Amino acid sequence: MFKIEKDDPSYVNLINKYQEQFDTLLEEVCTYNPNCNRELLNQAFDFGIWAHRNQLRYSGEPYFEHCLNVATILSKFRMDSTTITAGLLHDVVEDTGFTMDDIKEMFGKDIANLVNGVTKISEISGRKSLSLELRQAETFRKMLLSMARDIRVIIIKFADRLHNMRTLQHVAARKRLRIALETRDVYAPLAHRFGMAQLKSELEDLSFKFIDNKAFTDLSKRLSERKDEREDYIQHIINPIKEEIQQHNISAEVQGRPKHFYSIYRKMKARNKPLEEIYDLFAIRIIVNEVAECYYVLGIIHNLFIPVYERFKDYIAMPKFNGYQSLHTTVVDKRGRMIEVQIRTVDMHRIAEMGIAAHWRYKEGKVPESGDEFDDKLIWVRQLLEQYEDGETVDARDFLDSLKINLYQDEVFVFTPKGDVIKLPTGATPVDFAFGIHTNVGIHCIGAKVNGKIVPLKYVLNSGDQVEIITSQNQHPNQDWLTFVKTSKARHHVRKYLREVQFDHSVKLGEEILSKYLKRYHIKINDGKLDELVHKLHFEDPLNLKAAIGRGDLSIEKIFSIISDEKLEEPRDNLLNKFLRRGKKKSAVQVEGVDNIVVHIGKCCEPVPGDDIIGYLTKGKGVTIHRTNCHNIQRLIQVKDRTIQVNWTVEIDEKFKVQLSLLAEDRTNLLRDITQSISAQNTNIIHVDLRAKDRLVTGKLIVEVKNLPHLTRIINAISKIKGILSVERVEGAAKKKAN
Repeated sequence: MFKIEKDDPSYVNLINKYQEQFDTLLEEVCTYNPNCNRELLNQAFDFGIWAHRNQLRYSGEPYFEHCLNVATILSKFRMDSTTITAGLLHDVVEDTGFTMDDIKEMFGKDIANLVNGVTKISEISGRKSLSLELRQAETFRKMLLSMARDIRVIIIKFADRLHNMRTLQHVAARKRLRIALETRDVYAPLAHRFGMAQLKSELEDLSFKFIDNKAFTDLSKRLSERKDEREDYIQHIINPIKEEIQQHNISAEVQGRPKHFYSIYRKMKARNKPLEEIYDLFAIRIIVNEVAECYYVLGIIHNLFIPVYERFKDYIAMPKFNGYQSLHTTVVDKRGRMIEVQIRTVDMHRIAEMGIAAHWRYKEGKVPESGDEFDDKLIWVRQLLEQYEDGETVDARDFLDSLKINLYQDEVFVFTPKGDVIKLPTGATPVDFAFGIHTNVGIHCIGAKVNGKIVPLKYVLNSGDQVEIITSQNQHPNQDWLTFVKTSKARHHVRKYLREVQFDHSVKLGEEILSKYLKRYHIKINDGKLDELVHKLHFEDPLNLKAAIGRGDLSIEKIFSIISDEKLEEPRDNLLNKFLRRGKKKSAVQVEGVDNIVVHIGKCCEPVPGDDIIGYLTKGKGVTIHRTNCHNIQRLIQVKDRTIQVNWTVEIDEKFKVQLSLLAEDRTNLLRDITQSISAQNTNIIHVDLRAKDRLVTGKLIVEVKNLPHLTRIINAISKIKGILSVERVEGAAKKKAN
């Protein structure tokens, strides 16, 4: 156990500087929480100052000032002693020489777990070599895991981020922008997800200030200039409402709430209008005591003003996903301006402003119980984490995308045939509903009945719909599903299935390529030799080795260089065959037992060297070459079998046109990266067609390839590009064989 040297000058100076501020914090905590643990808080204050005594912030202030401000923000959330203690200590492990074991020994397991939950993934955990994006993903994942066990983790993190944003001007510009973007895109919507409206608004405004300072400054200046006019108008609306409510003997607080800067800015952008044409710059809020009074006051408002009925929302009967409850109505005043009116009870207002912190379940000395409202609010967190607990490697972009999808969703309420309510994001489809029921139901979803009528899988569900899923064991996800599913669970399992199918296809293709080349060079490999190859090339097992061959990651030449030190040579051919081939027009395909016959490449399946092929004899047109799994050849055989054995002539250096279909996330420079990746494979691009919709890009490419391994390398190169969701070979692409 360490000992604080109370005569240390740095320690003494900080104690003198912050003792009064801490005493004020302590009194506030013990006022709203009479059972507060004064001894614990005093101990954390002393230790925090000692741990950070020689550290400064970017602003030049003592580092402990940040810790004390975080604890003060937590007191505004009315948190318990344990949480505020963790707030005082939240940066000790990350920024000083003390360890998590030290915190656990001095302050106990609960506080150590809270501190650990908000500590970033960094060099402390031996992950400094990871990219910033992957460290960020792992940090959020760790935070969510801790939060799922103890909600206080995210509340401490909110307080930490809020104070950092309030002092962000002292941070370097490059780092400042990254932090502001992260706050706007993750922490603000996360605060919204937990119903903390006040926190969300401040985080958004602070982010806006640093992301686009020019727009922020201009908007704040213009709003300030019109402040008196706006306040006069608010009073003009509020006064008759107050008078009418008083006449009905209802005790109510009526206030005009100006909307925060970022909200106004988004309206200007979304409507493409200047500030002068944005009239709903504020909302009228009416706070009453009882739920019944909410509906009574609603009637009063609709009598005073003209209601816009399509903009009425009853969030009391049907609360939002974050627990928010209120009546929302939009009315038109005598000037023709629309005004939003919110009506709620005192308890609803407290929860709307403070969210999950407003009904904190932690009491001094009591262990929190499971199965209450907190567990309901964390269901989405657990579902998100479950997707990444099946042993597969976490892709940073995939995880962060799933997190953001969950954060930005409003909800619809649909029903199972038994009447159970299922919450889904706005825009959800029957596929999302199916995955919400069970993963296997989603995988095999072939159709759905909505309100008794069969609808397509892309059908957008509405609140109140009754949904019945139709399944088939022969049905499986395809890449098109990624263009319309909305839930992160559905998206994750569709991607996972497609990856597994692609792996199986790569293994099969790798086996074929390896078998053909071994046969060609008269080489035999037993299981022992194959295991030796796996070991030398650092693969987990033979399947992964074959998959690497199939994807084009591992060349045949590399394998043969390990099998034999000798340079590979073409199989010997006798002089007669060489002579016979002279003067003949070379063909990519050799028809067994037939010379000088016209050969066509089938346009329906477009085989390339390396594909298993079969010839079909057509009178007057020679032989058409198809892939053995081509649906057309299967149909032709059933009508009349005119197949003939054919083989690729491997010496021929011809090129074949192949069409690829791809699905990607829309971003700048996507086309550039695709073309550069293909060109790097010594490939000619014949045609490109990319189309963007709903932040997704679908596209078709026609490229020239030499053979199947060449095509595989191209597909693999494209699939590695940032944002590419899937890339597949499409039948029926090559109009003609390239010369």
